[in-house]
This record gives sequence, C-alpha cells and structure tokens, in this order.
Amino acid sequence: MATSVTPWWKALQIRKEIINASGQIDDVQMSLFQAVYGRGANRAPYADATYYGSITHPTERLIDLLAEIAIRIGGGSDYQKARAVTRLDQGMGGGKSHACIGAFHLAANPSALMLTELGQAVAAAGASKIGRPLAGDLDNPHVVVLPCDSMTPFAPVQELDGPATTLYERFLWRLFSKDYSLFERYQPYWSDKSKIAEAIRAVNRPVLVIVDEILDYIGNGLDGAQKPDLGAQDVAFLRALLDVINDVPNVAMVVVMIASDKDSIALSAAAQARRDDLNSLLDRNGTPATVTEVGDFADILRRRLFESDPAKEVLAATAELYRSALADKAWVKNVWDATSADWRREWDAQVAACYPFHPMLIGIAKNEWSMVTGFQRVRSTIRIFAATVYAQQQRGLAGEWVPALIGPGDLPLSDNSVREALLGSGLVEDERTIANYRSLAENEVVNAARDGGIARKQDLGRGPLMWAESNPFASERAATFIFLASIVGTLRPGRGRGASAPEVKAATSIPDALYTVTDADLVVEDLVNPDGGMSAVESIPGQGNNKPARYFLSTRLTHRMLVNNIKRTITETERDEVIAKFADRLASTGPFRDLKFVSADRTRTAVEVLTTAGVDTAHVNRLVVLDPAQFSLRNGMEQETMEALTTAMGLNRGTAQVPVQWASSAVYAVVNTQRRGVARGVAVEYLARQKALAAPEVQGDAELKATGSKDFSAAKDQLEKAVRRAYQHLVFLAQPDPDGERTVEDITFDSDNLTALDGTMAWKALAERDKAFDAGQFSAKALTHNLRDQDYGRSLSEIRSAFYNAPRLPLLYGGDSDLQHAIFDAVHAGLMRIVDGSDTSVAVTGPGQVNLASTGLRLAKPLAKCDVCGVSEDNHNCTLPTETNVEHPVPASPTSKKSSRSGTFPSPDVPVEKVHSAETEIAPTEKQLAFSFTSNLLNQENAADGFAAMFRSLYLACDERQVSYLQGTLQLVVDGDAAADIADKAAELGFTVTARDM
Repeated sequence: MATSVTPWWKALQIRKEIINASGQIDDVQMSLFQAVYGRGANRAPYADATYYGSITHPTERLIDLLAEIAIRIGGGSDYQKARAVTRLDQGMGGGKSHACIGAFHLAANPSALMLTELGQAVAAAGASKIGRPLAGDLDNPHVVVLPCDSMTPFAPVQELDGPATTLYERFLWRLFSKDYSLFERYQPYWSDKSKIAEAIRAVNRPVLVIVDEILDYIGNGLDGAQKPDLGAQDVAFLRALLDVINDVPNVAMVVVMIASDKDSIALSAAAQARRDDLNSLLDRNGTPATVTEVGDFADILRRRLFESDPAKEVLAATAELYRSALADKAWVKNVWDATSADWRREWDAQVAACYPFHPMLIGIAKNEWSMVTGFQRVRSTIRIFAATVYAQQQRGLAGEWVPALIGPGDLPLSDNSVREALLGSGLVEDERTIANYRSLAENEVVNAARDGGIARKQDLGRGPLMWAESNPFASERAATFIFLASIVGTLRPGRGRGASAPEVKAATSIPDALYTVTDADLVVEDLVNPDGGMSAVESIPGQGNNKPARYFLSTRLTHRMLVNNIKRTITETERDEVIAKFADRLASTGPFRDLKFVSADRTRTAVEVLTTAGVDTAHVNRLVVLDPAQFSLRNGMEQETMEALTTAMGLNRGTAQVPVQWASSAVYAVVNTQRRGVARGVAVEYLARQKALAAPEVQGDAELKATGSKDFSAAKDQLEKAVRRAYQHLVFLAQPDPDGERTVEDITFDSDNLTALDGTMAWKALAERDKAFDAGQFSAKALTHNLRDQDYGRSLSEIRSAFYNAPRLPLLYGGDSDLQHAIFDAVHAGLMRIVDGSDTSVAVTGPGQVNLASTGLRLAKPLAKCDVCGVSEDNHNCTLPTETNVEHPVPASPTSKKSSRSGTFPSPDVPVEKVHSAETEIAPTEKQLAFSFTSNLLNQENAADGFAAMFRSLYLACDERQVSYLQGTLQLVVDGDAAADIADKAAELGFTVTARDM
C-alpha cells in the first residue's frame, strides 16, 4: 500500500458513542419512548434535536415526510397542501422509529432542528411546496405521543397517564398537558368525532399526533387485557380519530404499523380482525410512506458511523491506489469481468460514495441483503458495519494490517460483535440455523482468539511469500465472503447459491501487483480442498467460463463436518487412553514368557508408577510395555522416563535406591516422543470417527453410515500403524564387562516395519546385542563359556537365578528349559558335573531330571581322569597292571578341597555304588533360626539400614519358597500410614493385629 495514502481509520473519526460501546451501538434501534419520556440515565442521546440532526442523513424520503408534517402543522392556511395522516409500514429496521423521532423533534424542538442539515433541507422542501418560507417555530405546535410498544392496555403509568386508563383517555391527558378539567370534560366521548375534534381545537395550537407500533396495543395486547368492553372503546376511538385528523386544520398524524406482508407476528382471530379493520381505515385515510431506500445505505452509514466526511484528496488517492489492480489484464479477464463488477465503470465516484467501504460490499448490502425478508435494512446494516469499522480501526491502531477499503471479505468474524450482528440481522431467521452458522464461522473461518479456524490456520501456516505481508488474511478473507454468500441462501439475485470462484478471488484482492490472480487461485484451491480445506464447504462444479464453480458452507450435516466437530471435543485423556489400549492389544510376547503393560497415572511420578507396578518377577523373562501417556524417549523429554527406568533397575544409590532383584530379565518397550505426537494426532482422528459412527444421525442415515464405517476402518488401521511405529525403543539392563558397572542401554528401531511391541522382533534385536540367546543358540559349550570359575560350586537354584538377575548373562530363549538341556548336555559331555552336598556326582538321565529349584545340588568342574585306567578319579579303586595288584592311590583332585558351602568331600573309600540320581535326591537339611531384638531406630540410620537389609533377606527367602515355617511376635512403633498398610496386609493373612496410639 502506498505510504502517501492516509488510511481510512485515520482519515475518519468514528463517533464517540461507537467507540465507547466497543463497536456495539445500543441506540441503533431508536426508541420513540426513550426520546420523548426518557429521563436521567434513561435519556437517549438522540433525545437532543441537534445530535439527532447530526447523525441523520437527509434522505429524500425522510425530507419529504418531515416537510409534509411541517406544512400540515405550521403552514397556516396552506395546510391542505400536505397529507394529514401518514402511515409508516416498512418492515423491521427500515427507519420508522428514526422518522418518528424526527417528526417529534420537528414539532417539539423546531428551532433546534432547523439549524441542522436535515432541518434546513426540510425547511427548503416545505417552502418549495407552498411557495413561501415556513415559520421558524412552525406556529408552536403541540405533540401527542402514544408509544404503543411501551403501553400496556388498561394498566396506566401514573407519571405519564395520570387518571387515564384507556387509549382515548391517555390521548386526552397528553393532549391537554395534564389539565384535569379539560380531561374530565371530554372523557366520556371516546367515539364522538365532533367531541374529539372539539378537544383538539381546544388546545388552540397546531397538533401532531404520533402513534408508534399500534399493532402491539390493539393486537395481542387487548387480548391479554381480557376487558372486551374497554377494548372495543379503544378501537372505536382509533376509527374516530383517523377520520377527525383530516377534518381539523393544522393537525397531522403519523401512525406506525408494519404492512401485513412484512410482519410475521402471530395473532389471535380477534386480534387479526382488529388489524384488518385498522388496515382498511389507514388505507382510506392515510398515505403510506417509507423513509429510506436502498440507494441511501452508504450515506446513512457514513453519517451514522463517522463524525464528518473524508477529505476529497483522501478519496482521490484511495481510488488511484486500486486503479492498476482493476486494470490488470489477468484480473480483468478472470475476475472482474466474471463478477459483473459494474462499480468499476465509475470507480472514483463509487469510492467517494462508499468510502471507507468497498463498492463491492455496499453493492452486496444494497442488492442482496435488503432482499432478505427478515433483514432489518438500516438497523442491521448499521450494527454490522459499526462493529466492523471499530474492530478494523483497533487493528490499525495496534499496527496490524487493515484493508484500504473494507470489502466483503473484511468483516472480521473473529469479533463477537461483528459475527452476532450478522447472525442477528435477519439474514438468518431460524435459531438452529443461526447456531449452526455460528459454529461454522468459528470452526471453518476464524475463532475468537484468531489462532484457530481452518482458513485462519492456513494464513498462519503460509510460508514466506512475496505478498504475505501485504495480504496476511487472504484465506480468511476468501472464507468470510463464502460465509456471507452462504447465509443469504439462494436469494442472491441472478447469481445462484453461494459464492462463485471469481467472486471469492475478488474478495481476496489487494492494490498490490505482487498478489496475482495465480496467487488468488492457489488460496481458493487450498481453502476448498476436500482434504485440508474447510470441512463444511460444498462445491457446485462449474460449466465453462460462463458458469464458474460455486462454493457455500452447508449447515446440512456431512460426515466430515461431524467428525471435525467431534474432534474438538476429544480430550487428552481420551486420546492417550485409546493409544494405551491399542498398545496393550498389539503387544505380543514372542519368546518372552510374560507381558506386562504399565498404565500411566498422572497423579504420581513416573518413578512411583514404575516401581510399584509389580514388574520385578522371579525367574521370568518379561516384556514390559510402558504407557506413552507418561513414558517416552528422545526429543529432550526423556528425563523423567530415564529416571524411572534407572530406579526400576535398581541402579540408584542412597535413599533413592529401590530393592530390585530381577531387573536383568525385564525388557522395556518405550515410545519415541516425536512418533508419539504423530500417534496422538491419529488417535484423535480415530476417536472422532468412532464417535461419529455411533452418532444417532449417522446410524439413521444409510449413506452417512456407509461413509462412516469406511472411514472408521481406515482410521483404525492408521492408528495401529502409528502405535507400532511409535514404540521405537527397547531398554534393558546390561553389563558388557562382567567385572564392570551395570548400565541402562537401549535399542532403537529405525525401520517402520519394526516395533518394540512385537516380542519376536524385540528378542531378535536383543540377540544381536548379545543380551539374549536366540532359538537353538544356547548349547553346552555356550553354557560353559558364560560361566565364571566362581559359578562352580553354586547351587542349581543360584545358577538358574543368575540367568534372570545377572545382566552379564544373556537371557535364554526357552528360559528354564534351555538351561536344563544345556546343563544335561554339558554333564554328559564331561564339561561339568552335578554334585550333592557331599561332593558326590549325581547322575542325570534326562534334561527333565536337572532340578533347577534345588539348593543342595551344585555345579562342579569335571574330575581329572586316572592315568592308569582312564576313568574319572571319583572315589574309585584301581589295581596296577602288576602281579602285586597293589591298590592305586587316587591323586588329589582340584575339587577335593574344602567347600565353603558343604564342608569336605567324601573320603576315597566311599564305594562307587554311593553315587545317586538327582531325580531321587533327598531334600537338603534345613536350619532353624531364632533371634530376638529390641532397638531404637530414631536417628539411627545405620541401624535402620541394617534392619532393612535383614528384612530384605527374609523377604527374598520367602519369595524363593525357602522358608517352611514361621513363628514369632513382632512389636514395632511405626508411622501411622505405614501402620495401616502393615495391619491390612497382616489381616489378609488372618492375623489379629493390635494397634494403639503412642
């Protein structure tokens, strides 16, 4: 935009009352009652004749109406040159109340009104009609105002009505200015024309009678009063009054009653009869009149909204600003000619007439909105445009982009006042449809925060284009025009339903050569695209150049609309719960013996959730799936998860350490943070389609149901893929150096076809990292290779446990079975022995006889072979190959030393027959432990740690089923919460617990 052009929001001063009301004009719907009877805070600004004249554009029809009244009441003997009774019958918002207030000021405050532009125009018109100037005070007329929309039949207001009850009596009280004697004199004659005429003459001044919204009184109002006699008097009075007005000199009457074809009010049969009767009287005695016409829109708006007219140089500069864009050949061919933009022919004059509004917008208001039956032409237009100029001015003051001329795409639907003024204007009459369009404005175009709405998001997400700064609301402007064209329905004269593609492009235009027709094409295409565009937009295909495509926002339910509306209601909790559900269902054990899913609990920390999830299970290879709602890795968001995993593997130190024994055999499947974000988006789509399919409106519509079922099935497949891909990481406890530190390591799957949820895939990855043996890999040689010297002499139970709790030992594919087979094969191959408590070799005849639960049988290295006979030197007798047949002493075996666990090995004279089978082994001797203690643990950290270690050993012995009998009494003083938990656990075992407060 050229810097030499003063923007309209600086060139024009918005009226203070609009600014003070933040664009909402409370008095745009003028009230005759407030103008005449308002006092104090209830006195309307337009009760002042000067202010009224300043905000009123002198339309030809309003001037004609007021000139007729001025001649009738102030024209002296020329009164007959003007009509006596005028009926204002325009529909709602047509300016009737405005005209009545003008008539009131003309008669009640003629001197003040005549000083305004409006008053001077009225005086000039009156003088032209009678051939001489009117008196400045119009001969001091008297005004009788009956605001029937503020009067309840037969329920007078003392301050205004005094002793009057009926409409006739209220007329008299106002006619005689509260003169009680005159009131009583004429009170009985409610239907006597001569007496009514005499009463009017008794004032001895010209009289103007204004009866506003008479149907409110004689219609349902009289029905509600339930006083038929008094009601009949009021109707008879009106009949007489309408006849009398014509007969009394210098008396005029203005009656407001909307024509039947413009008023949809429901009436009872009796009220309808009264209406028909009054209609006929007005047709006979009165002249219908209107005070505005379509051509007055722009002038009325500018006078009502702004303090003064713009400077001519501003108008000229603004018109020049657009000239190059209007002359651009591509725009002319593809847009301007296709939209029949007649306003281009007299561009300078159109800008001067419509400023600060674009002629295209004023044309729509005049030629389309005014055609809608329920649209309140003047009132509604003022409200819409007042809210618009205020909102746009505030943007300008804040340094934001503002159009040089406000076009049909520049009504900011993000502003509540603008949106509600549009929807409440009468363009949309049905309340349900209004609610639908309100939702469409927010969801499809722009929300109140200006960060949502499909069109607005497209603008915000647009890349750095050359025209982006000069047209930052291109998509929103296009969508706004489609919205405006949609709410009018099919009433667009000669245009059909919705907005044509060239019209939408025109709504996005700016006076900047950088924004081309090609750019406009792309903006519109993105906006109406079925995949990423507005979900409620429906397209009518074009037919050549003469019939371009048309777009409109449909309030008819479509599946895409329903899904998009439901998506906004999906909570984060619902989203994460469905991901967890899919992860739990999709996970498979593979070679792992156990599968456990750890659910999130946002009320606790990740450490608390994982360490209390019961994942530390003995002698079981476990795949532990962590809930993505609380656990994830990478993208700088893994600290809490890693802290929980480190704790769950027992690697913390000090007070943060948790007793964990079987961490090595637990492998954790964890999602990738970035891929979790993708899965969450897909989960929302899945849930929205699931809920949409279950909706009654879809179940009751075969077409919607078919579409919904197809979309739901596709969304389910997409979610399954997304969840599988999200689980990209395996985490496990490792000890690469058998003598080194234990560490937490992870495996990351880079291929989309691999997932940590699949136990088989997970095991293959662990085998490649030497964390596990794959199927068939664990042999006798593999067993001996992985055992250290200190492992010989350990019980079978300890060896078994080591393969589940020692990270230096890989996990076994078949678990205990693999270990049994490997030990059996190693024994038969002479690679090791199984010995009992006396170091006697135990014979095993099959893998199943290897009792891995045994604490009495141990692994031992093989014995050296006899140099004489070649037999293993295991307590056998051998004779030398000589005649003396001397007994051969058995050499000392490396294993004949004292055992730290079982004492000494048997003496050499134990016969071979003593060797027995592991299958028939007698249970090892048990020991009885008995001890007592009394200790104060307050501030005794070392003592507390020692007791904790002792009880931990007791816990492990119980957990390993190594305790066969327990007896004792335990007394302790403990924290209240812990006491309750211990008591509950004891009660579950059937113990009686005694607790008392200390």
